[in-house]
Amino acid sequence: MATITVRPGRERPIVQRHPWVFSGAIAHVRGNPADGDAVDVFGPGGEWLARGLWSGASQLRVRLATWDAEQPLDWQWLRAGIARAVEGRRHLLAGDDTACRLIFSESDGLPGLVVDRYGPFLVVQISTQGMEVRREQVVAALSDLLSPRGIYERGDADTREREGLPPAEGLLWGEAPPERLELRPLAMPGYPGEPPRLLVDLRAGQKTGTYLDQAANRARVAAYCRGAELLDCFCYSGGFGVYAGLAGAARLTLVDSSAAALEMARASLEHNSVAAPAEFVEGDVFRVLREYRAAGRRFDAIVLDPPKFAHSQGQVERAARGYKDINLLAMQLLRPGGTLATFSCSGLVSPDLFQKIVFGAAVDARRDVQIVERLSQSPDHPILLTYPESEYLKGFVCRVW
Repeated sequence: MATITVRPGRERPIVQRHPWVFSGAIAHVRGNPADGDAVDVFGPGGEWLARGLWSGASQLRVRLATWDAEQPLDWQWLRAGIARAVEGRRHLLAGDDTACRLIFSESDGLPGLVVDRYGPFLVVQISTQGMEVRREQVVAALSDLLSPRGIYERGDADTREREGLPPAEGLLWGEAPPERLELRPLAMPGYPGEPPRLLVDLRAGQKTGTYLDQAANRARVAAYCRGAELLDCFCYSGGFGVYAGLAGAARLTLVDSSAAALEMARASLEHNSVAAPAEFVEGDVFRVLREYRAAGRRFDAIVLDPPKFAHSQGQVERAARGYKDINLLAMQLLRPGGTLATFSCSGLVSPDLFQKIVFGAAVDARRDVQIVERLSQSPDHPILLTYPESEYLKGFVCRVW
């Protein structure tokens, strides 16, 4: 096995069980590890620290997977890790048709592997060399432990490119999923009524099919929407709108730049027999909000759930300006006492920075804004304390006066 020795002062995160070793932290490499090989990591004094998986083309040269010197990164390790992750979600699975994240990469000790369950189908994302060379083992373990009808891959092209991997998408095992599935979201206590049924396109939808990380937040935000006129921005397939409609919203306006997403949202509202009248607006949210402000439109509740604005550290400042802009516009469109549910899924934008951005928007909008609730990703996306990067989704429910 090849070995890695880290530079003086760079061993502390490893001792504290952070799972990343960057190229700049490495003093020297003994041996010639191939991509995906297990490597031992030593401190500058020669002490053994951890074992991980090598990636020669990535800035993240080693993804650490064990701090037990007796644990080989073999088939048994992989299968046991998958089984443990699945068992940790057992209480979230209301039935065979539940949509749920089963494996969340580093948070579950399986760096580079994401597995989402959509009823009888599994969707896999493999994003590191370590998991790429174990692809057949991953599929074998999933099929054996979960007996799905099919396992489908939806690789993230940008992430795989940074890792030196080619694009990957298609059927890995069993049956291919149909164009549209009807599924049940995670059951959330406190939601007034039966949860809606999700319509999901596993082959063409966003992420692995839809945004599973917002399941709990849709239920929470719906509690503020009874009798409200709701504006749902970046609505995608209408998850927030469906929940709000079933909770008693008076009127829904859903805005997205994708006509296909709006058609899915329309179908979801109809499928769940949402009684509230709904308007579907195709367009750029920044432009639409300005048009509504100029026209004097007002709303009782607004949801801002934009896509990731910052993909690298160099984009954070620009992202902050974008978040401030849409939050300021939303505050100007709310009636006094209205509800703003605002989110950021940019992991590089910390919760503290996001709160400062919303604060700046409130000052410029000249509105008094109270944070009523702080929100994060759903419980099937657990946050590993030694890996703060796993907390990427943050949100506030605000009262705007």
